Amino acid sequence: MQETVLQRRTEQNQIQREKEIYLGKKEEKVVFITGSSIGIGRETAFKFAEAGWKIIISYYKDKKEAKKTAEKCKELGAKDVLVVKLDVKDSKSILNAVKEIVKRFNHINILINNAGVVVWKELIEQDDEEIENQIRTNLEGLIKVTRYCLPYIKEIIINISSGAGKTGHATLTTYCASKFGVRGFTQALAQELKGIKLYSVNPRRTKTRMTDFSGDSPGQVAEIIFNTAVGRYKIDSGDDVDVWDLL
Repeated sequence: MQETVLQRRTEQNQIQREKEIYLGKKEEKVVFITGSSIGIGRETAFKFAEAGWKIIISYYKDKKEAKKTAEKCKELGAKDVLVVKLDVKDSKSILNAVKEIVKRFNHINILINNAGVVVWKELIEQDDEEIENQIRTNLEGLIKVTRYCLPYIKEIIINISSGAGKTGHATLTTYCASKFGVRGFTQALAQELKGIKLYSVNPRRTKTRMTDFSGDSPGQVAEIIFNTAVGRYKIDSGDDVDVWDLL
């Protein structure tokens, strides 16, 4: 009986040690998720909250939803939550958000570039503003957010691309171009950075506002993003993580 209790305690201690090595000291772990007031970003924030991380939630227009997300994260166990307004198309907005984050946390362990927009139209029907908004939000903004955050990132950058970043689709010409670009950026930057790992996570159609709420569960996609972040997949820096292969 005494041996059994001792064995159980030893096993529990080992599990705790592995957890600490795996996730590090939770109170020091900080994740910044762009576009996290709704959709995949929100569900991803919940996954990190359950693991006790400090979380930065960004929003562009959905301030009310961002606050709801922050409150839910606290309920789920997040050590701290910061909500920042962020327009990824505006360099000044990015700089201000990064300053606010650094003032609060000093560093970012993991950056998840999730903010994105889509226009479902054939190219001939897309006006200049729709084209520019997709390229500037999905690609240019992602690059700039990464650039401004880079001096403070300690571990991992995850860029949310898409299945449409691997295969072209009619009515998604500009969106596809932006998401192909995200994957190319990820691969190239992975070659530049030796101490930081980069991955492109590629969801397929997911139940969010962008798809009129049809497709895979955003919670399932979020779980794959979280698993990627904490090293549960055997992948190299710069690699793709195709969501459909893991569902």
